[in-house]
Amino acid sequence: MASIAKLSANRFRAQVARKGVRKSQVFASRQAAKDWAARQEYLILNSEGIASQAPFGDLLDRYAREVTVSKRGARVEILRINRMRRDDIAWLKVADLRPADFAAWRDRRLKDVGPASVIREMQTMSSAINVAIKEWGLLSTNPLTDVRRPAAPPARDRLPTAAEMERLALSAGDDLQHATARAYHAWLFALETAMRAGEICGLTWDRVDLTRRTVHLEITKNGRSRQVPLSSEAARLLEALPKADPVFGLTPRSLDALWRKLRSRAGVEGLTFHDSRHAAITRLAAKLDVLALARMVGHRDLKMLQVYYNESAEDLAKRLG
Repeated sequence: MASIAKLSANRFRAQVARKGVRKSQVFASRQAAKDWAARQEYLILNSEGIASQAPFGDLLDRYAREVTVSKRGARVEILRINRMRRDDIAWLKVADLRPADFAAWRDRRLKDVGPASVIREMQTMSSAINVAIKEWGLLSTNPLTDVRRPAAPPARDRLPTAAEMERLALSAGDDLQHATARAYHAWLFALETAMRAGEICGLTWDRVDLTRRTVHLEITKNGRSRQVPLSSEAARLLEALPKADPVFGLTPRSLDALWRKLRSRAGVEGLTFHDSRHAAITRLAAKLDVLALARMVGHRDLKMLQVYYNESAEDLAKRLG
């Protein structure tokens, strides 16, 4: 309900409380306060109908401003949302959105990008709509729940060969004063620890305990901290680095650029830095039980280990004896 309180001869406070929404403002006259209160009550009571006339792009923009900015992967998701807002679907009124509109968008996107990218974009769209339903009260149903997702591509199983490792080492050189050599050094460290590129680049010496052979990661992809045990080789790799802080003297962006340059110069096709995580988990699976391995690499869902575990049938046969 709206209430008007006189504060002084020419100051009146209007207060509105409807549907859990509270607003307050001071005006110079009682009539101005009444007019404002009436308008605010109308907007609150009819918010869904008003919002439904806005374009879908506005909903995505609000989601980016109010929700995405608090995420660790905000930069990537904002770029994704900006890309969505350039599509024709962003101009459709929220009230007019139907599953068929999203299905048509999906088919258009599949002509330009792979299924994995489309799935991620659909997840972002669906998250934005769900927030609009549950928190903003702007919609009552999510039309994306009735839209078929593209079939997920098979998990990567790209592991480096011994010959590729030799060529990469030769291309990088062994002078760790050079960033290219440190990029390959980071790759070797990732093979020992299964740490992600961002975790390695953000590593500082105050998080490293060479005596206990552990690394403390304060912030990880899943938002939780974790302790990473170091093999003797991982500890040796750290000790060999020039003293700098961060430890490797690299940023995620520079590591990505250096890795691409290093890979191209070595004549290695299609090997990404993240493939080190696949290789590391595959190797570590022979040393650690499932629960210990999940704890080390930061997987709360044991099913994720199956995505990264890529040991070949030939290698398994050797282990069988």
